[in-house]
Amino acid sequence: MSPTPQRRATTAGALVAAAALLAVGIQTGSATADATASQAGSVAQANPGAANLKLSASERATLLAEANSTTAQAAKALSLGSGEKLIVRDVVKDVDGTTHTSYERTYDGIPVLGGDLTVHAKGGVTKRVTKATNHDLKVDTTATVAPSAAEGQAVSAANAEGSKDVKATKGARKVIWAAEGAPVLAFETVVGGLQHDGTPSELHVVTNAKTGAKITEWQAVKNGTGNTMYSGQVTVGTSQSGSNFTLNDATRGGHKTNNLNRATSGTGTLFSGPDDIWGNGLPANLETAAADAHYGAQVTWDYFKNVHGRNGLRNDGVSPYSRVHYGNNYVNAFWDDSCFCMTYGDGDGNAKPLTSTDVAAHEMTHGLTSVTGNMTYSGEPGGLNEATSDIFAAAVEFYAANPQDVGDYLVGEKIDIRGNGTPLRYMDKPSKDGSSKDAWYSGIGSIDVHYSSGPANHWYYLASEGSGAKVVNGVSYDSPTSDGLPVTAIGRDAASKIWFRALTTNLFRSNTNYAAARTATLQAAADLYGAGSTTYNNAANAWAAVNVGPRIVNGVTVTNPGNQTTVTGSAVSLQIQATSTNAGALSYAATGLPAGLSINASNGLISGTASTAGTSNVTITVTDSANQTGTAAFTWTVGATQPNVFENTTDYAIADNSTVDSPITVNRTGNAPSTLKVDLNILHTYIGDLKVDLVAPDGTLYNLHNRTGGSADNIIKAVTVNASSEVAQGVWKLRVNDNANIDTGKIDSWKLTF
Repeated sequence: MSPTPQRRATTAGALVAAAALLAVGIQTGSATADATASQAGSVAQANPGAANLKLSASERATLLAEANSTTAQAAKALSLGSGEKLIVRDVVKDVDGTTHTSYERTYDGIPVLGGDLTVHAKGGVTKRVTKATNHDLKVDTTATVAPSAAEGQAVSAANAEGSKDVKATKGARKVIWAAEGAPVLAFETVVGGLQHDGTPSELHVVTNAKTGAKITEWQAVKNGTGNTMYSGQVTVGTSQSGSNFTLNDATRGGHKTNNLNRATSGTGTLFSGPDDIWGNGLPANLETAAADAHYGAQVTWDYFKNVHGRNGLRNDGVSPYSRVHYGNNYVNAFWDDSCFCMTYGDGDGNAKPLTSTDVAAHEMTHGLTSVTGNMTYSGEPGGLNEATSDIFAAAVEFYAANPQDVGDYLVGEKIDIRGNGTPLRYMDKPSKDGSSKDAWYSGIGSIDVHYSSGPANHWYYLASEGSGAKVVNGVSYDSPTSDGLPVTAIGRDAASKIWFRALTTNLFRSNTNYAAARTATLQAAADLYGAGSTTYNNAANAWAAVNVGPRIVNGVTVTNPGNQTTVTGSAVSLQIQATSTNAGALSYAATGLPAGLSINASNGLISGTASTAGTSNVTITVTDSANQTGTAAFTWTVGATQPNVFENTTDYAIADNSTVDSPITVNRTGNAPSTLKVDLNILHTYIGDLKVDLVAPDGTLYNLHNRTGGSADNIIKAVTVNASSEVAQGVWKLRVNDNANIDTGKIDSWKLTF
């Protein structure tokens, strides 16, 4: 269909502006990175089995129905209390058949805020469980504070923030607050009205139902900003009925763009017209902002579906809708869960609609977050929520490859709200905006979420492009690191897929903080690219560069076996453990081994019979296929007499939620030493389930391991205990207590050296 003169115009410079044409305005050209941009995205090879399976609406409905039919069994398998029930929130399925079923919880019928959890299973076998809280739910559900008092406190909190037309939209509801610390009975009140800038308010205030103290608050209406009127001439999805056309994209879940016409409530009116030409590139034409918003939602939908296999925000094939021309001179845009919609203001003088690609992607991603990880919009979780929208806004902008608005790592670079030509936020160095933070620190949860998002935005940039100076799509960046060490890029594609998987398989939870975000994204990296892979290690190092967690050395790591003691004439068998981030075989060498001992160059096993008493300084050197090396140094003492070593090599099974003892009878006079050595060889997946104690003959406990280590497997280590107050002779026990379901194992062996 050809354009009509009265509905099409050009901007200065003879460029066709944001007229969204169905047949005429085919987008041409592509935006490519400059030669200095990272090419790491072509290096990382993802595990195809971990990719998101593209589900039809009926397939997703079937998975949800199956999950809903087994909530009671799931609660029992997770050893939840008799008063706890699960409510299915979502089910995601990987190509390899792994399912990720996320649940909300109730306790005696009361919603548990922060009680969300996800079960990751394959073939009917649970692989792991991700919980927002590990606390047991044991709460007295009788309130001593009146609901009206909680409502009054919530209204006061909203007034203190400068809100207008404040009122509690619903009566205070009783909840269990479990997002932080021990669970407590509370009231949640939602306060409506308008925020100080005219944005609708849905302020959630949580009040302790026993003491009346405010616990926390967060804003449910998420807002952000971006550029506008810079998408050029593009193709958008519309519908036709007779001679009438509407901004109704039936091919993308029925996304509609409506005109609020300066109102601040309601759904607005669907844009329609006698032809399929929308806008003229100028803000005075109300269709221009509609075309931009419609196009932004379109490319965001396409990005999530084509890149990540997500069929709509809820994965149900249904789209949210857009509302443009909100209010008068409103300089913002926002996502609202209650309408499941994006809303855009027209900016100062109603001349700068906030409807460009990156702002649309930012707001639409808030919708994705609300139905997946749902990080609470305050504190560190709020910063991660906001960063998630910035991250995918950048990813969508690069994906769109629009020559009029090329991809970048800047937020709001075109809209110039400050009036000085600068972006709102910088992902390569967030502190350049004057408020955001480059790296994590202990108090970051106390600042505005748009600024506490800085470390996560910075992680995404560093992971995508690496540190240091470079130029991408004509924009110069120079990203620093908090530890002064360089970061090697994994590529934007890998960084985006890692973040998306952590979000949508519900490794992110409602109370996820920065430390938990690192754990979640590294789990996603392990699923996609392999634990210990170059991609995994560089993703971890990008976190270290924003002061979250340690660096992972790229190359060979040798586990130090500790100082060794043996006697002349005794056989030796010591396995050296080593890993490398590079593929290929490892080669082992040793210097300083006691006479009679040698190391196998291929597998690292030290064996032989020690022949001469004395102490040697041993150095193990391991070389990988890339000729990188790692070392470990220790002493080896060969004595002339048999040390007092007592060992139990009988296997003792460790079942779920059980305690098992493995005994050793010691025949030795006097007291135990202050350096009693306990060697552990416990084979068990997810060692965070385990508490391990040494039990002396008189029953005294010496803790050796207390539910640390998270999802790591096996406890193979030596621990020194000061047991000098204990009589040595008698029965010593190794006591292992399993505190959870799913993961089991055994005590393979253990020994005491006096």
